[in-house]
Amino acid sequence: MSMISNQNNFFCELHFVFRGNDILLEKDNDPLSKKLISEEAGSLPSEILLRKCLEEQIASDWFAEPEQNYSAIKIEDYAPDPAGCLFMPLRSFFTFASERISTLSARAKGLLEWRNTQRYCSVCGSRLEDDPVQTARLCPKCGHQFFPQIEPAVIVLVTDGDRLLLVRHSQRIQDIYACISGFIEYGESSEQCVKREVREEAGIEIQNVRYVGSQFWPYPDRLMLAFRAEYKSGEIRVQPEEILEARWFTRDALPEIPKPGSIAYNLITGIYG
Repeated sequence: MSMISNQNNFFCELHFVFRGNDILLEKDNDPLSKKLISEEAGSLPSEILLRKCLEEQIASDWFAEPEQNYSAIKIEDYAPDPAGCLFMPLRSFFTFASERISTLSARAKGLLEWRNTQRYCSVCGSRLEDDPVQTARLCPKCGHQFFPQIEPAVIVLVTDGDRLLLVRHSQRIQDIYACISGFIEYGESSEQCVKREVREEAGIEIQNVRYVGSQFWPYPDRLMLAFRAEYKSGEIRVQPEEILEARWFTRDALPEIPKPGSIAYNLITGIYG
């Protein structure tokens, strides 16, 4: 897939504008754009607004993928809200946007983050350019290609009858209970990773590990693989470096949990049965 870095190449159906982890929406009355998103949230920005961001020099990076029919811009954190627009957390945006829009917005956000970190060749140190053919960065000096890297991670809901095992993570600011999760290590399968993470973080053994779904999570580049598993044996014993608390709950008495739009919410609420 080609990335086109050309200011005149905005002739796409969809335009994504990001500021930090927020996405920009225009508040207008265009019925067509409302169909793309939702009547409550407004619509994605117009090409005119994207060009204005470039003209006012508040865009730190941008690109377009014509074959995917979208363009994307990352604007500086200090940039004000454009008139008639609002910024919304991308996580919230996922809750009502269509599958196609959600997928492309996550892709756009992830690629912008990747472009920000993949600026120089790790082999010879030269500044990288956009590959003219593929979604990659190309070193004009030594010819090395650099493709987007995705970090595979697992997330698992452990059940014991009608009880759900939820944990509070030590390194998260929000005081919420979520599922056990972690990154897949070299040499292990996703199922092995699930069992290891549960054993390390909660001190128990599980069985009947079952894959139920996945979600790309552009913070910045995770592919979350969701599983369900059943309690087998052991007493809860948390890993204090990672987990503050681990407890059993029932769905009719849940604590504060991740918001809709996340794969954790789908697991906990039973969307992934």
